[in-house]
Order: sequence, then structure tokens, then C-alpha cells
Amino acid sequence: MKIGIDLLWVRPGVCGGTESYIRNLMDGFARYDSENEYLLFVAEDNGDSFSSYKEKPRMELAACPVLSASQPKRIVWENLHLDKAAWERKVDLMFIPVYSKPLSHRKRGRHMPYISVIHDLQALHYPQYFSRGKRMFQKYMWRHACMTSDRVIAISDYCRRDLAAHYPAAEGKLRVIYNPVETVDSGLSASVIEAKYHIKKGGYFYCVSSMLPHKNLITLLKVMALRKRQGDRIPLVLSGVGGEKKAFDEAASKLGVSDLVIDTGFVTDRERDCLYENCRIFLFPSVFEGFGMPPIEAMRRGKRVVTTRKSCLEEVTQGKAVYVDRPFDVEEWNGKIQEAMQLGEVKHDFPEYTVEKIVNQYLEVFRECGGRPIVS
Repeated sequence: MKIGIDLLWVRPGVCGGTESYIRNLMDGFARYDSENEYLLFVAEDNGDSFSSYKEKPRMELAACPVLSASQPKRIVWENLHLDKAAWERKVDLMFIPVYSKPLSHRKRGRHMPYISVIHDLQALHYPQYFSRGKRMFQKYMWRHACMTSDRVIAISDYCRRDLAAHYPAAEGKLRVIYNPVETVDSGLSASVIEAKYHIKKGGYFYCVSSMLPHKNLITLLKVMALRKRQGDRIPLVLSGVGGEKKAFDEAASKLGVSDLVIDTGFVTDRERDCLYENCRIFLFPSVFEGFGMPPIEAMRRGKRVVTTRKSCLEEVTQGKAVYVDRPFDVEEWNGKIQEAMQLGEVKHDFPEYTVEKIVNQYLEVFRECGGRPIVS
């Protein structure tokens, strides 16, 4: 069958974990699916970032006259034209990797089967982080996706329970499929990051995170301030994009830890992997995630991880991390960091998150939907 994938929403280098998720998944489709064809709907300003897929067997790009960076116009275009474009290109099934499922346009009494992925319901739990308009829009789109999609994928059991509680219409459609996590050696010497960031192998804490409020980075800055007062000079290296950088920088300055915080901004996958490989321990203070790939990436490399028990984090790390019970408690964080630093490195495989396993689970859902327009 021919499967259409909506990639119009991807803003390269901006979407963070969601972008990593879909690229890992598409790499898996190319590598492990020898039967289906894939039509990738890309935008004018992100098509180049997906150009390598044109060389993959059974994959084709469909350029659409819209910009991913212009979200309102992109959403309008998706709802007016994406479903029609899928019909015109003889797509059998549409896969929407995020919550923004477009309106369907029936054709001779039939509709296109849709599979949507909902990564979390953050705006319901932390409304203070969103404008009123953004909250209303997301709630509408979640409800629309749950009511009109043929299947709804939740990326953790926590997310599944959350969706079922808030959108009962999705109950019979829900499937849990974890995110595919690809872990490879960076191939870089530690000297590369040592020279660039003036750090030492095994001599820094690492965190991969945006600067959005729910990531709880301000608490981490307070922990760094406490450790500095205690005479500790181990720096924190942070990689990520998006969020409230100005507020983060101001907090670091106010707390007197700007000299111990190294914000790398966006880094290549190889450089990020090198930073994982050579850190002392990995810190992930988030209080809300739909899945949370960075702790898995760190633990596969043998790094001890200190994180919270909030939302899905204990579920996806399978109880193998060091956990903070009170995520805003600076003293507890400091104690758990000290605990983790006394532990030896242990690599965890997490076979549940291998790309091949996750791809096969998606293919099973694709087959469930029949692979052809449903008569209604």
C-alpha cells in the first residue's frame, strides 16, 4: 500500500524530540519495510532536510506550497488541501505523526484512513505555560484527532491513560507504541568537545532539554548554586533549542552560576552523542513528558541518570534511573546527584525501543486499518 506521511509541521532544528522521533521512524521504514511505499508531504522550507529519503527505495517526496515556519498558514493549508492531495496521489492511508490531523474530504462515499499520534496533553496539565488561544486550539485538535482518526497512537502507557481519561471517544482506537530510540557511537574523540567547550571527559554533568518551564531547569540551576557554595565546580552542559532562554540566562546570572553553565544551543547528533558518551552523569529534571528520549539515550551509553518520577519518566526508564521524589527540592536533587556519582556505569539495552521493533508495531497498525479507503 501507499502510505502518506505529513511532515509539513517539521521545523528542522526546532521541534526537538518530536523531530528525532519521526526521523528515527522514517529511517526504520526505509530499512525494515520492504512492502509498502511512502509518500512524504514536505514543505517549501523543510524539503531539503528530507532530500536523502528520495534515494531510499519506495520513498518519494511531495513538495507542498506552504512553509513549516508559518504555523497558522500551514495549518489552514493542511485542512484545506492535504487530504485532497493524498487522494490525488493515490495514497491508501495517511499517517499524521503529531496531533494536527486535517479535515477529511469524502470521495464518492469513502474516506481516507488516518492514523494520528498524540505525544502528550501538556496544555491540560500546565495551562499556565500556554496562551488561551493555544490551549483552545490544542484541545480542539486533540478532540478532533481522537474522534476522526481510525487509530490513535500514544507514545507511553501514561499518555494512553491520560488520553482515555480526557477523550473517551479514543478508548477503542488507542494503541501504545513507544518512541524509537536510535543509539550509535559518535565516532568523535573526547578532545573535540573538550576543546570546544573547555570541559574534561567525565568532568561535567549533561542535560538535553529545551528551556520550556515544565523542563524544570531553574531547579537545576539552584542545585548548581548549592553545589558551588559547597565548593563543587563541576559544570553543567546543556544542549537544546526552544523555550525561555532569556529567563534561563537571567536565573543563572542571579544565582551566580553563569560560569558553571555551558549552553551549547543546537548541536549535531554526533556532537550530542559525544557529549553523552563523556559526561559524568546525565540530569533530566523535567516534570512532564509524553515519553522522554534523552534518559534512554544516556542509559544505553552506560551513564547514570538522575530524573523525576513525574508523568511517564519512571515508566520509560523502567525503574533503572536514580529518582527524585520531590522535583523542586534542591536538597534532594543534590543528594541524588551525589548518590549517582558513587555508582558505576551500567549499559541498559532497552530492546523495547529499538527501531526495528517499533517499526513492526506501526506496520501492524497500518495493516489493521486495511490499507485502503474505508467505505462509509
